[in-house]
Amino acid sequence: MMNWMGNGGMGYGMFHGGFGMIFMFLFWLLIIWGIVSLVKYFFPKKEYKGKPLQSATEIAKMRYARGEISKDEFDRIMKDLQT
Repeated sequence: MMNWMGNGGMGYGMFHGGFGMIFMFLFWLLIIWGIVSLVKYFFPKKEYKGKPLQSATEIAKMRYARGEISKDEFDRIMKDLQT
């Protein structure tokens, strides 16, 4: 009795046997590789590429220069950092 595929109910067509298994393995390998590549492309690793970390005295000097702290606060910070 023939089914709708015309191969007597086997249902495998040209992918019968080992060739079909190899094809399916390569197919899924390609799909997984594509998904991993997309994830890596859209979500790259966050690496720190900025300037090296500044010392506390450099930060205090910058804050004083920008007017964020007063002269008295700057002097107190510098005194605290020296001890």
